[in-house]
Amino acid sequence: MGDNPARVRGKIMEFFKAVPLGALLSYVVSIVVGTQGSDGGPLAIFRAEIYQYDIWWSWPIFFAATGLAWGLMIIQR
Repeated sequence: MGDNPARVRGKIMEFFKAVPLGALLSYVVSIVVGTQGSDGGPLAIFRAEIYQYDIWWSWPIFFAATGLAWGLMIIQR
């Protein structure tokens, strides 16, 4: 049967809570790997220059980390 609308709304809110955690983990891992001169192969780490700041980022790590954080939050419910 279908999920209760309140449960669905709760899962969506958990996802929005997981996005900043995924971004933080992606940033930290990208800094560690990127500053060593590697692109991480399939991790596709790249350096973006915003004004005079260098930001290391990886979209694959972001999506994986967000999924991991979301899964952990759902498990804890």
